[in-house]
Amino acid sequence: MHRLAWVVQVGLGIYFVAIGLMHFSVPEGLPDQMAWMYDLPTWLHVASGTAEILGGLGLVLPAATRVRPHLTPLAAAGLAIVMVLAALWHVPRGEIPNVAVTLVLAVVLTWLAWVRWSSRPIAPRQRHNVG
Repeated sequence: MHRLAWVVQVGLGIYFVAIGLMHFSVPEGLPDQMAWMYDLPTWLHVASGTAEILGGLGLVLPAATRVRPHLTPLAAAGLAIVMVLAALWHVPRGEIPNVAVTLVLAVVLTWLAWVRWSSRPIAPRQRHNVG
């Protein structure tokens, strides 16, 4: 389970950083399933883009460096909340495939938060006393 969690962490970390960056420069010609990005107000692009970039980094960096690794499950939980909110954005627009994807991501992120919080937490780096 530990290796699976790492694969999920790194994969989702890359995904969320990429999607978060996309919020700051929405490219022309996005595929239909991402056309909703053209309709987001600027403040929501900034808020969700920032949350996704920080969350994506939080999935990997604290655990990889073992510096404050307790932040990794918090990042996963925070991104799960962002995904539920994204699903709520897509529902009234009738974008059911997007609702399904965001809810699946929320479930996977919730699983990851549980794994890293209680099942397979990452131990913090040991401090060595000098002197």
